Amino acid sequence: MDYLILIIGLTLLLFGANVLVDSTVAIAKKARLSNFVIGFTIIGMGTSSPELFISLSSAITGHGDIALGNVVGSNICNTLLILGATAAILPFTIKREQTLRDIPFAIATSILIAVLTFTGSTNGLSRLDGLILLSIFAAYTLYVISKSRSKASPDESDDTSSKYDTFGTPLLVVIALAALGSLLGGGTLFLDSAQAIARAWGISETVISITIVALGTSLPELITCIIAARRGNAQLALGNVLGSNIFNILMVLGIPALIHPFNTESIQIADFGMLILSALLCYMVIFTFGKKRFDRIEGFIFLALYVAYDVYLFIR
Repeated sequence: MDYLILIIGLTLLLFGANVLVDSTVAIAKKARLSNFVIGFTIIGMGTSSPELFISLSSAITGHGDIALGNVVGSNICNTLLILGATAAILPFTIKREQTLRDIPFAIATSILIAVLTFTGSTNGLSRLDGLILLSIFAAYTLYVISKSRSKASPDESDDTSSKYDTFGTPLLVVIALAALGSLLGGGTLFLDSAQAIARAWGISETVISITIVALGTSLPELITCIIAARRGNAQLALGNVLGSNIFNILMVLGIPALIHPFNTESIQIADFGMLILSALLCYMVIFTFGKKRFDRIEGFIFLALYVAYDVYLFIR
């Protein structure tokens, strides 16, 4: 029964995430936002909604390890598995603004969350930490939007289509709210069943959250990026992953910490080390084989590292 509930919860998560992305893209286009803002913020936030609901419900119910492990695992999965798979399908060029701003900022947020978690009287995140994370997110989002509007014309958003493009704004808002409800219900079912399965198999919540839960909540990003790569739009995949990783750390952990501070006991420094390493590797590919390109061989290296890390988690 737990496995059936897990599948139902995951189905609701995927359905809610897909509908939320489509509806918010349509809303963004009607608001004449640029294609960059849609890819980096709207789609990135939409596909990270499952992580938000799972981390929030985990923190409130006293499962800080799942809340934190979900984000750490999701970001590692996003970078190593999803970007690796994208590059393996379609190598792509890393643009100058991504080199100078977006990737370094993703690295900085990875380091920041490790510092905040392991400072203070106990390992975890306080309300002050949550406020810091949310403030940084708000400032960065406003900066990205302002820079995008100053460089791009609103018509660029026409490159990103949605099946809800012909719907009116009021209906789109209703659809988005319904999708959020699906995410909330699916997140709760998925979390409860994952905990039950972990206990039945004698596996720690940390390993479950970093692997099964993280991979499950990263499926919207994985599906989006693979489809984008196959359609020749790998830049959308990179923007989706970078936006999701930044959103995961600053919002997915910031909101639960502000509402209900939580501690963690089993998330290890090695897990944060892999989180930071994966972000650094994303920057290092700029200087390797392809000269600011994410090549196929680097994609396979990322995939191999993800498999090796998962094996390490289960045997440690």
